[in-house]
Amino acid sequence: MGTGAEIAALYAPGARVEDPVGTAAHVGTDAIAAFYDSVRGGERTIELLTLRVAADTAAFHFRVTTVIENTTIVVEPIDVMTFDDQSQITTMRAIWSPADVVTSTA
Repeated sequence: MGTGAEIAALYAPGARVEDPVGTAAHVGTDAIAAFYDSVRGGERTIELLTLRVAADTAAFHFRVTTVIENTTIVVEPIDVMTFDDQSQITTMRAIWSPADVVTSTA
């Protein structure tokens, strides 16, 4: 996973990230960069499970596995993104809840 600034560069100015849906949105590339920097840490793998694309919208189900010391955290959100004419992300909504997070210790 890149830095917050590297990920935010994929977003259009004024873009909105809602992760998870129902929480306060991160609006604009500075806020989006800060959000992604805040979720860094541990050893992370990401696996795409399904992808659907139609017009300017993509929806995908994926698995994020994070290992921090002897704890493994797994979540499988569904993200929905919209894109502008320059292929930059204009909105990202992550659908998951704390009940979807599975934690185990080694």
